[in-house]
Amino acid sequence: MGIAWSEMWRAWRASVRRPGFLLLASGVLALGIGVMSTVFSMIDGVLLEPLPYPQAQQLAALGPVEQGDVGLVSSQQYQQLADLPGVAKHGLFRVLPTVNVAGSDSPVMVSALEMDRGLLPTLRVRPVLGRNFDLAEDRPHGAPAVLLFHGFWKRHFGGNPSVIGRSMRVEGVAHTIVGVLPAGFDLGRAQIALPSALPSQSHDDSNVFTMVVRRQPGSTLHGLGAQVVTRMRGVRAERGQRETDLRREPFGAQGFGEQQHAGQRAMAVMWLACAALLLLLVVVNLTNLMVLRSMNRDHEASIRGALGASPWRMALPLIAEGLLIGLVALLIGQALAASGLLALRTCMPVDWMAVEWTRPDGLRLGGRAWALAGFISVLSALMAASLGLWRGRAALSMTSLREGGRSGLGRRGAWVGRALVIAQVALASLLLCAAGIFLHTLLDNARTNLGFDPRGVLTFELAPVERTYPDASAVHTLSRRLTERLQRMPGVEQATMTTNLPAGDDRGQFNIGGLHLPGGEEFNEQFRGVGPGYFHLFGIHVLKGRAFADGDVRGGEAVAIVNQRFADVHYGGHALGKTIQQFALKRPRTNVNILSARIVGVVANTYQFGPEDPDSVRPILYLPFAQMPEDDLLVFRGIEPLRFALKVHGRPERYRAAVRRAVAEVAPDQPISRLYSMADIVHDITSDTKFSLLLVGVLGSLALLLASVGMYSVMAMAVTARAREFGVRAAMGASPRGLLLQVVRSGLVQIAWGLIIGLLMGVAGSGLLHAAVAQLGRRMFDPWSMAAVCLVLGAAGVMACLAPARRAGRVQPMLVLRGE
Repeated sequence: MGIAWSEMWRAWRASVRRPGFLLLASGVLALGIGVMSTVFSMIDGVLLEPLPYPQAQQLAALGPVEQGDVGLVSSQQYQQLADLPGVAKHGLFRVLPTVNVAGSDSPVMVSALEMDRGLLPTLRVRPVLGRNFDLAEDRPHGAPAVLLFHGFWKRHFGGNPSVIGRSMRVEGVAHTIVGVLPAGFDLGRAQIALPSALPSQSHDDSNVFTMVVRRQPGSTLHGLGAQVVTRMRGVRAERGQRETDLRREPFGAQGFGEQQHAGQRAMAVMWLACAALLLLLVVVNLTNLMVLRSMNRDHEASIRGALGASPWRMALPLIAEGLLIGLVALLIGQALAASGLLALRTCMPVDWMAVEWTRPDGLRLGGRAWALAGFISVLSALMAASLGLWRGRAALSMTSLREGGRSGLGRRGAWVGRALVIAQVALASLLLCAAGIFLHTLLDNARTNLGFDPRGVLTFELAPVERTYPDASAVHTLSRRLTERLQRMPGVEQATMTTNLPAGDDRGQFNIGGLHLPGGEEFNEQFRGVGPGYFHLFGIHVLKGRAFADGDVRGGEAVAIVNQRFADVHYGGHALGKTIQQFALKRPRTNVNILSARIVGVVANTYQFGPEDPDSVRPILYLPFAQMPEDDLLVFRGIEPLRFALKVHGRPERYRAAVRRAVAEVAPDQPISRLYSMADIVHDITSDTKFSLLLVGVLGSLALLLASVGMYSVMAMAVTARAREFGVRAAMGASPRGLLLQVVRSGLVQIAWGLIIGLLMGVAGSGLLHAAVAQLGRRMFDPWSMAAVCLVLGAAGVMACLAPARRAGRVQPMLVLRGE
C-alpha cells in the first residue's frame, strides 16, 4: 500500500510541477462537467425533485389518460372516483386566470385557485393563519369565503395577522377572509383560493379540474390505476355505454409530481441528450490527450518494464494523474456551472418551463448535481487513462515496441487515432445538426410575417365584475362606453375590443362548439368576438369581402368573417357568402340553433403563438362582439377576460396612466391588468424559443471548438508518431508539398467518415431531439443545415490538419534518422 501511495504521490507532484498538461486536460473535462451540471440543475425539478408536500410520493392524480399522462376530470367524474379503495384523502382544484378583487387597496385582477375543502388535507398543507374552508362554505350558495396566498397577503395587507375575519370583495361579492396559506404553497401560482362549492351530486361533464388523492399505506400506484379503470367501467355499464367507450377514453392513475410536470419532460430529456453528446465529445478529447501522454512516457515505461516493474505499478502513474485531472475538473466544472446558472437567472424567461427551479431560489447546484458531477469526472478520467494504459501495454510487446520505435502507435494501434477522430467528428456533427436546425428556424421565423402589425398598439385586459355586469347586455354596454372613451384620448388613432388578441393569449384559447355547415357534421373551432375596426387596428388584411361595419349590431343581419385557414379547411377555400351555424352550447340535445351567420369576409392568417409553433395558424371564426350569442359570452367570461387595444401615436408605454384614468372614469371599481404593448407581447411569445436557440447555439459552438481541438491533437499525435517515416520519405525524394498533402488527405478521409456517421446518427436517432424539432415544425433531415455542418466541420478539420501537416513537410531527414 505504501508503494502505491508513493507512486501516486510522485505522479501528482510531477503534474503540479509542470501543470500545462494538467490544466489542459482538466479544462477540457471541466467544460463537459460544467455543461452537464448546468443542464441537470435546470431540469432537476422536472425529473427528480419531489413536490414540496409531506410524503409527496403518496400523492397521485386520477383521471382520463391522454398521451400517457393523466388529464383533467369533470366534477361528476371526481365524485365517482372519490371513495376508491386505497385512497386516504382526495381533493380537486382548477386555476381561474382572472378574478376581480377589491377590499385591500385599489381593485386588482388576480388568478384564483378554485378548490374543495379536501385539497389542503390531501396535500397536508395547513394555513399559517386561520383555517381551511368548512362544509358550510364549500357547498352551493354557501357562505362566501376566501383564503389568501402568502405573497398576496404580504403585498396587499402588509402581513397583518388581524386580517382573519375581514371582508374582501371578489367579483363584487363580500367574502370573509378565513385563512392565509403558507409561503411555500404556490399551487397554480394563484393569489387567492375560493371554494369550488360542488353540489352533492354533480352532473357536469366539463373536464376542468385536477383530481389529486393521497394513497393509503401499502397502496400502489398500479393498483390504484386498476381500481380507477374498474370503477369507470362500472359507471359506463350503468349508463349503458359500450366497452369501446372506455378504451377510447382510458382512465388511470399517475404520480402527482409527474402529472404536474408532464409538459416539461420531453424538453428536459432533449436537453439532457444534448449535454450527454457534448460530454461524450469531451471524453473523446480527454482520451486523445491521455493517449498522447502515454506516448510521451514510452521510453520511461520501457525502461521500468525491462527492470521488472509489475504492470500494476507501471499503471499507477497514469491512474493517479487521471484521478487528479478528475478532481481538478470537478472543481473547475462546478465553478463554471455555478457561473452559468447565475447567468441564466438574468436572461432566462420567467415561464420558460414553469417548474420549481424557475423560482429565484430554485436554480442552484444541489447535492444531486455534485454527486453526478463527481461520478462523471472520476469515471471519464479513469476511462481515458485506461485507454492510455491499453496503448502503453501494447507498446511494450517486442513486436509493437519495434514498430513503435519507428512509428509511434505502430500499425496495430494506428486505428485508435483514426477512430478517435471519426468519433469526435460524428458527435460534433450530430450536435451541430441540431444547432443548425434551430438556427435555420430562427432565420426563417425572422422573415415570417405574423399576419398583423404590432407597432404602436397598447393592450390591456378587463374582466367585467359579475355583480356589476351580470348579463350580456351590461357587458356590451360597458365595452361600448369604454371603447368610446378610449377613442377620445389625445394621441389615440383608434380603439377597439376583442375576446382574444391576434397573438400572445397563451393561457387559453376559446373554442366555440356546436358549429356546423348546413347539412354537415358538427365541429368546433377557435372563436373571436371583435369590435369595430379590429382588423384595421391590427393591420390584418382582408383578402376577400369586407370587414365588420358599425351597422353589424344585434338585431341586424348576423354576419361572420373567417381566416384563410378556416376557409381552406371547411369550405375548400371558397367561404365568401356561405353560412355558418351553431347549436346552443348549454342545450345540445334540444337542437336549438343560436347562430346562423353569413360569411362576409376572409382575412389573412395570424400566428397566435409565434412563427416557431407549427400549430400556430389555426382556423378562426370572427363575429361582431355586439352579435356574440349570449350563451357563448357567458361561457367565455367564466374563463377569460376581455381584451382592449389602442392604436396610438408614439410609444405605447406613455399612455398607460391615461388608460387607467379613462377606465376609472367609465367603471370606477373595475380593475384592469396586463397593460402591455403588442410589441412586448410578440417579444414574449418568441422569448422562449430564442432562449432555447441561445442554449443550443452555445452547445453547438462548444462542440465545434472541442472537435477542432480534438482533431488537431490527434493529427499532431499522428505526425509525431510518424516522424521517422516522414524523414525516410523525405530522404528518398518526397517533396514537402507531397508530405503536407498526404497528411491533409489522411485527415480529410477520417473527417468524411465522421461526417457520414454523424449525419446518419442524426437522421436515425432523431427521436432524441424530436420534442424540440417537432415543436419547430421541422425534421432532423434538414439538407441546408446538414450542408452547413459539413462545410463548417470540413473547414475546421482542414485548419486542424494544416499545422501538423506543415510540420510533417518540414521534417529534417538527417535529424530524424540520427535520432533513431
